[in-house]
Parts: sequence; C-alpha cells; structure tokens
Amino acid sequence: MTNPANPRLTGLAYLPRWCGGIACYVAFGLGGLLSSLTILPVLRFWPGTAERRIQRVQHAVHLMFKVFVYMLTWAGVIRLSTNDIHKLANAKGMIVIANHPTLIDVVVLISLMPNAGCIVKQGLWRNPFMRGVVSCAGYIPNRGAELMLKDCRQVLDRDTNLIIFPEGTRTLIGHRVNDFARGAANIALRTRADILAVVLHTRYPGLTKQEPWYEIPRQTIEMRVEIGATVPHFGYDARLGDAKIARQLTRDLEHFYRQQLDNTYELN
Repeated sequence: MTNPANPRLTGLAYLPRWCGGIACYVAFGLGGLLSSLTILPVLRFWPGTAERRIQRVQHAVHLMFKVFVYMLTWAGVIRLSTNDIHKLANAKGMIVIANHPTLIDVVVLISLMPNAGCIVKQGLWRNPFMRGVVSCAGYIPNRGAELMLKDCRQVLDRDTNLIIFPEGTRTLIGHRVNDFARGAANIALRTRADILAVVLHTRYPGLTKQEPWYEIPRQTIEMRVEIGATVPHFGYDARLGDAKIARQLTRDLEHFYRQQLDNTYELN
C-alpha cells in the first residue's frame, strides 16, 4: 500500500531511517544501563516508604520511555496518536491488557502511564542493560504460577497498574490477533482486579514477530492507542477459581479485540 504522506523508503532514502532507528536502540540500551547505575538506585533508596520508592522509580521509567518514543517519532519509526488517554493516565490498580502488534508496545504503554508495572521474562533479569530497570521498578519476573500471582497481588494492592498482553507474544502477520491465553483472566479473577482494555490500531506494520529487531520499518508505523472498555471482575467471579469462568472471560476479551480490530488492523 502506498501513501504519499508515508512513503515506503528504498535504496539510499532508507539509510537515514535505518541509522536513526539503530541510534534509538543504542540510546535505549545505554540509557537503561546508565540509569541502572545512577539515577534509579538513588530513587530506589531515597528515604520514604517502600511503596513510595517504587513509585518514584516507575515514574522515572515512564519519563525515560516517553523520551524514547519521542526519539522513535523523530527517526520516523513510529507515528503515535491517542484517544481518551486520560483514562489510562488516571487508572489505578487495574490490569491493563492490550493486543501486541509490535516490539515496542510495552514501551508505548508505559510512556503513557506513570504508574505501570508488567510481567517480564526471566531473561531480562540477566540482561545488563535492563536488569537494573526491571528490578528497581518492581516489575514481576515470569516464574512459578503461585509466586507470580502473589507478586501480581502486591503490585495491584499498591495501586500500580499491571500491563499484560493476553496473546503472549507479538501478533503474527496476517492475523488480526493471536489466540488469547487465560493468564490475564486468571490473574484478574484471583486478584479481584478490574480489566482496562487498550486497543493498539496499527497501519503499515513493522517490528513484528517475524522480523529481526534490526529491520527498521521502511514505512512509518502509524499507531493509534484507543482506550476501550473496562471489564469489572465482579461480573465474572461468582464462582471464583472455576476454570470455566476464566475461559469465558478470555473468550469475551478475545471477541472484543477481534471486533475492534476487524477493519483497522493493516495486514500488508
């Protein structure tokens, strides 16, 4: 698909885009490493309650990710628009779910939320560039189910929002959305937390699961962040712990996303 306002870059015209995108990645990695060694430990151990210290770090990460999104916009990698974003900024103690079309979705969401946590892969806790960030910000390691559930409950109890991608991985090219796993529904039901659905509409997809991280998009990814429905937990938890309830909630959430993305998700 061609668009005069968003051309597909080829040849030498693509070189500045590629260099700008790689420079953003380098800045992200070095920024994570340097902040882990400097400002984040200071914020983490500055006097105050444990809850207040984590909040300070999360707000700092929010600001750093906002700068990173600005850099990606400057480099032409992404063009971001938002709708009713105040609902996201003002959310407290909610499970924020979203579809997962690109590599930078979690960065975009945290850049819009000053009080966000997430579940991260165990590998990030061994990554020298990101280990300090995820540790200081109180993010949750993806470990055993019961331990992870306990961590999720602690995060939600201090009014931090928890970002979860029910697809579990980035959306495959050619699909509106991947099949949802039951993790988000199970966590919502067992912690009695409401769900806030965020829909990421994209055109000219890039940074997808099938592409290497260094494949900078030749067309700018146009992403619109739309705040969808709030799903109260009490509508589903009459039989708390019943796997059928989690399956029903998962089906309802997946159906909602398929409807929302039906005519707005670019497939080619």
